[in-house]
Amino acid sequence: MIQDNLIKVGMADLNVTHLTGVLKTTGLGSCVGLTLYDARTKIAGMAHVMLPSSEIAKEGKLNIAKYADTAIPEMIKRMQALGAQVSRMQAKMAGGAQMFAFGSSDTMRIGPRNVESCKELLLSYKIPILAEDTGGNYGRTIEFDCETGILVIRSVQQGVKEL
Repeated sequence: MIQDNLIKVGMADLNVTHLTGVLKTTGLGSCVGLTLYDARTKIAGMAHVMLPSSEIAKEGKLNIAKYADTAIPEMIKRMQALGAQVSRMQAKMAGGAQMFAFGSSDTMRIGPRNVESCKELLLSYKIPILAEDTGGNYGRTIEFDCETGILVIRSVQQGVKEL
């Protein structure tokens, strides 16, 4: 992928771009890399979601990009400010791995819970998920090309995939 207009999205971060640009995030283990795209306007957003719900937040100033329930509405708001419409948005996502075998305790199922939380929020906005590469027990790096709408997923175990 051409790296001319690379826009990095850090951990517990989100960003949007318009017309051109490649949104990229690394280090997706239990975190979910969620992309939203309005193909008509070529407006894209990416969030690196660490945790499913801000209800567990203990930090003083809330990092809205860290939690699925706050990151997704914020990303939608930023995309709408550029001219995107929720009715045209489509989602792709990757990550949500179960990185360690701790048993079935719900608090240790962070990856699967992140995926479930993202899906519930997208459903509430009626945003379809076109493709996903979630679960497993391996890390991922993702890049989303705003011009083409293609999500490239790289992992040591699985190689390169395009969604």
